[in-house]
Amino acid sequence: MEITGRLTADAVVRTVSEDTKVVGFTVAVNDSYKSGEERREVATYFECSYWRNVGIAEYLKTGDVVQVFGRVGVRAYVTKDAEAAAALTFRVSEIKLFGGSHGKRTVVDATAIETGQIGGVGKNDDLPF
Repeated sequence: MEITGRLTADAVVRTVSEDTKVVGFTVAVNDSYKSGEERREVATYFECSYWRNVGIAEYLKTGDVVQVFGRVGVRAYVTKDAEAAAALTFRVSEIKLFGGSHGKRTVVDATAIETGQIGGVGKNDDLPF
């Protein structure tokens, strides 16, 4: 499945076990519809987890637009007030970041971040000649 939306907060890296870390973030997907003459807005929130590379967390900032690919799920829980509640979860397998400034849009996927090839420049900045 694929969803595109905005990050509600900066990503957080959590330690699950001694050698396992996960990047957690929430994506809000906005939608609107018309009910009679009234236009209604609705937001759906997905609690995302990305297990491949914690280095991407520094690029996931509040308000950024992201496109994530992966598997959707649901988590049931009981609130502090003893009420039943549920949350949509999303186990992310791939991330694309949409961003830029002054109207210039750039797209970076997680693979480019993992290999150090952001903006077309790799970790090795030497010229080929």
